[in-house]
Amino acid sequence: MRIEYDIKLGFKDVMIRPKRSTLKSRSEVNLEREFKFLHSAATWSGIPIMAANMDTVGTFEMAKVLANKKLFTAIHKHYSLADWNIFTSGLQDAHFDYIAVSTGISQQDSEKLEEILKFNPQLKFICIDVANGYSEYFADFVKNTRMQYPDKVIIAGNVVTGEMVEELLLSGADIVKVGIGPGSVCTTRVKTGVGYPQLSAIIECADAAHGLGGQIISDGGCAIPGDIAKAFGAGADFVMLGGMLAGHDESGGQTIEKDGKTFRQFYGMSSSTAMEKHVGGVAEYRASEGKTVEVPYRGAVESTLQDILGGLRSTCTYVGARRLKELTKRTTFIRVAEQENQVYSK
Repeated sequence: MRIEYDIKLGFKDVMIRPKRSTLKSRSEVNLEREFKFLHSAATWSGIPIMAANMDTVGTFEMAKVLANKKLFTAIHKHYSLADWNIFTSGLQDAHFDYIAVSTGISQQDSEKLEEILKFNPQLKFICIDVANGYSEYFADFVKNTRMQYPDKVIIAGNVVTGEMVEELLLSGADIVKVGIGPGSVCTTRVKTGVGYPQLSAIIECADAAHGLGGQIISDGGCAIPGDIAKAFGAGADFVMLGGMLAGHDESGGQTIEKDGKTFRQFYGMSSSTAMEKHVGGVAEYRASEGKTVEVPYRGAVESTLQDILGGLRSTCTYVGARRLKELTKRTTFIRVAEQENQVYSK
């Protein structure tokens, strides 16, 4: 046993210090980024915000709306091959740059992925997703997937430490998903005691990834647009959102009417709700590590996206970053004991 005494930080522990800016308006800020990848020959251009591969967020309906705005969706892994074929038949060619096929690491998952990509070769991104990316088997799966699909962009995770980011990149991943336990409907930290505050995880993992020419995704922990700005400021290349995109017309989840109000169900993919829906229940050797909540219905996701992107542009004007790419270099975090005045909070 050993103890690391340096304090690790989450989004609530810091704010971004404003700096002198020559920008006159938020409209001058360019949020698009361009990436080349470590292994794949593909290039990507767009706004690097992603819908999470949860079946209450990463839906085909969400993907269509986000792709029109050059935002990304990691589509959940529970759609069938027939579902994928119908969906892709109606996509514009440009939209294929903004969606990923998600997969687990079982033999059945691997076979399903192969079928989807065989019938839809224009799909460019694969998201290999497990809750715990620290197993040797996971790294081997990434390596085998790279050998099988040398031209695809491979996303792999989740991890929270620099050495495992390096391991996955060297195994064949182009982008590593960072985050264990920060999500609003994740209970991993409660059930296991394992986790890593998200801001520190981003800083440390981004440093490791960029040293090898890879990228990272900050996955989880963003509750407000300011958190997204902090994630980019800390060095994240992409930011993945779950709860912030739940509850919309384009989101999955059952619609619930209660006391004259409308809600949408939202749950973690390791929750008992998700496991009962997709695998027939919680296996006897494991525990549920997710919550099921009812999110107030929010209508079309368009207005939420405007709020997120508008907030991010505003952050850039406060620190003088004309492009999103410049935000990290223009960011100075200050440690704080308060974030907002909550006198009139609900």
